[in-house]
Amino acid sequence: MTDRLFAVARYWWSYRYFVRSAIRNDLKARYARSKLGLLWALVQPLAMVLIYTLILSHLMAAKLPATSTVYAYPIYLMSGMLAWTLFSESLARGLGIFVEQGELIKKVAFPRALLPIIAFGSASINGLALLSMMLVVFLFLGHWPTLHSLWVPAMFVLTVWFGLSIGLLLGLMNVFFRDINQAVPVILQFLFWLTPIVYAVPMLPVEYHGYFDWNPVAKLTAAFQEVILYQGNPAEWHLLMIAGIALLFTALSAGLYLRVRHELADHL
Repeated sequence: MTDRLFAVARYWWSYRYFVRSAIRNDLKARYARSKLGLLWALVQPLAMVLIYTLILSHLMAAKLPATSTVYAYPIYLMSGMLAWTLFSESLARGLGIFVEQGELIKKVAFPRALLPIIAFGSASINGLALLSMMLVVFLFLGHWPTLHSLWVPAMFVLTVWFGLSIGLLLGLMNVFFRDINQAVPVILQFLFWLTPIVYAVPMLPVEYHGYFDWNPVAKLTAAFQEVILYQGNPAEWHLLMIAGIALLFTALSAGLYLRVRHELADHL
């Protein structure tokens, strides 16, 4: 059994250069002829943070639980935007991976299971760039990390996995029904405003608080806000629940792929 596991590991390891090249080519294609390249991935979330901070900072600061920093709302907003951007970027990479790599799928013989790894790598690089930029901003504001920040890497991976698991299922469906690619951005716009990123849950009437129990993305943003702003531990049960949902969508994606794998090339 051990020998078989090592053989499988060596088989996957033999494709490491292919995966690295595919991730690099994916990033190059996204930022082709761009002088700033990956920096454009940081512009939108940071611009949104700046706009909402300038407009809502004084109003929202009083609505947040007491903290030790005068920059509570910008940090709250950036923490939520970090979680949201990781989720939405990962979902988008999964949604587009099959169509974008259509020529590769049709012409090159390689394990198709590498496609999620390529999407994960691409989304993670963008996410790490954003996390690094926000960390610089936090330090500039005098908000230093604590031991609770050790939760961030685990939440980072969980968020990317969660978004990617949903995106892969939608991406497989998108090969056959291209309307999905048009519908997802609209749905994400609604989901963004149904997630406490710009506002805080205590601002809303108590009767609406229960709706956030049905939004796993809200639990993710709350986990990042708890760790980064309030410097506490996230709700472990919520993270386990999100991991369970990600595992479910991963299984559904794998099952759907096994059913349609022979038809993919014909529809790409």
